[in-house]
Amino acid sequence: DNAVKYSHENGEIRLHAEQGDDDEIALSVSDSGVGIGKNDLPRIFERFYRADKAHTPESIRGTGLGLSIVKHIAQRHGGRVEAESELGRGTTIRVILPNGPVAAEARALFVTET
Repeated sequence: DNAVKYSHENGEIRLHAEQGDDDEIALSVSDSGVGIGKNDLPRIFERFYRADKAHTPESIRGTGLGLSIVKHIAQRHGGRVEAESELGRGTTIRVILPNGPVAAEARALFVTET
């Protein structure tokens, strides 16, 4: 949703998946949108955090929960989330997950055996 919201009208959004050399799979979403400032980037995965309003059009609304939820889900599956961005050029959000069976601890969080 963020890639669509923060991209220009004729902007480009790319989805990419690749398998790494170290038993990981990386899923990424890249856009050619407004980008995120260097001061905001380290905080975008915090709950309720919204980037600097000076670089965000007023018409874009949100709660600041989306990327926090993405990070939480990735971590529960033994993965992590990374972000790269440049103001005026766009953002890439990358979810990196283990390629293989879900760790026992992660599985226990989501599966109830009967």
